[in-house]
Amino acid sequence: MTIVKIENVRVLDSIQKTDQVRTVYVENGKLIAAVAQVDETINGQGQWLMPTMVDLCARLREPGQQQHGTLKSEGKAARANGILHVITPPDSKPIVQDNGALIHGLIEKAQLDGGIYLHIIGAQTQGLNGKQPANMAGLKKGGCTAVSNANAAFENDDVVIRTLEYAAGLDLTVVFYAEEPQLAKDGCVHEGFIASRQGLPMIPALAETVAIAKYLLMIEATGVKAHFGLLSCGASVELIRAAKAKGLPVTADVAMHQLHLTEQLIDGFNSLAHVRPPLRSEQDKDLLRLGVKQGVIDAICTHHEPLSSSAKMAPFAETLSGISAFDTYVALGVQLIAEGVFEPLEWVEKVTSIPAQVANMTERWQQEAGWVLIDPACQWTVSKETILSQGKNTPLIGQQLTGKVVMTFAQC
Repeated sequence: MTIVKIENVRVLDSIQKTDQVRTVYVENGKLIAAVAQVDETINGQGQWLMPTMVDLCARLREPGQQQHGTLKSEGKAARANGILHVITPPDSKPIVQDNGALIHGLIEKAQLDGGIYLHIIGAQTQGLNGKQPANMAGLKKGGCTAVSNANAAFENDDVVIRTLEYAAGLDLTVVFYAEEPQLAKDGCVHEGFIASRQGLPMIPALAETVAIAKYLLMIEATGVKAHFGLLSCGASVELIRAAKAKGLPVTADVAMHQLHLTEQLIDGFNSLAHVRPPLRSEQDKDLLRLGVKQGVIDAICTHHEPLSSSAKMAPFAETLSGISAFDTYVALGVQLIAEGVFEPLEWVEKVTSIPAQVANMTERWQQEAGWVLIDPACQWTVSKETILSQGKNTPLIGQQLTGKVVMTFAQC
């Protein structure tokens, strides 16, 4: 095994909750005691060392959509950007996340092809049809600790209640990507002046908050553990705050791009800014930042959705939604620190130990976590060449960012 000595590096350890400059020795992704014989020495002056990250929401596109990305391409991009544990929603095409045996095969393939630990959220209903509960007992046996209906609608609220009761009985977490279909309809952008001026169909913030409010009442009635993913509205933060104050077993996350980007980017029909939930107002962005800072929103995820170039070439409303996010994740985190939103260790916790806790995998993450060496002062330009993901679809193309992963040390 190769032993690497990193001198004078700032170690941001979210496991021990320490922030100190020291010299460390790394072997097979683990910090070890000082040794006389090393294979490589790195000058870590001005650099950060942190545990590998846990991403609560990313789509890797395999199986079924390999024209956008594969377990190999996206796994390697995640690993190179310091993300070792990736959690993916149950809406691949075809849908295989209602079959515990198939899920196990994908997890093995992700580790072999991409060098990451893949965690798959099971389907809440059969084939995400919104009608009959999936075989959650079989999904749990196959390794799922959570279920979700992703962005698919339920036939009625009775189905939701029955699936929540089923999940509660199995101690499975239910993940909601809250959006009320009747209010969202065929919308694609935030309801506001820019969307109105461009004549684009809109998704009001109410589509998210109405859904959250309804699901919170169901959570209270059934006692199920629930996680709300990809919050996009300031009003959603207040609903989660009230639920937590009431003692409900609820957690939440937000995509990194929602903490930086707003509806302004859709001006000129920029389809690279087409994402769902949509980029919202400046006020929403500020309230989401505050929600994360205060711990109402527990964690930050990538919401990585790689797409082929052709997927963004139709008229805006007809393009596929999604932003390729693995490659800019660390730089945008460094920007939050530079802007005073977080102290460095606070940010590290939001992308490592806290999402691990949300995903019920703290012990496993601590055993499998490697370490990531980051240069927080490295300036680089986002381009198709610098993006490692197969998907080059980001509205940050052409922008100069600061902060880059130098090296990932890991076992797998």
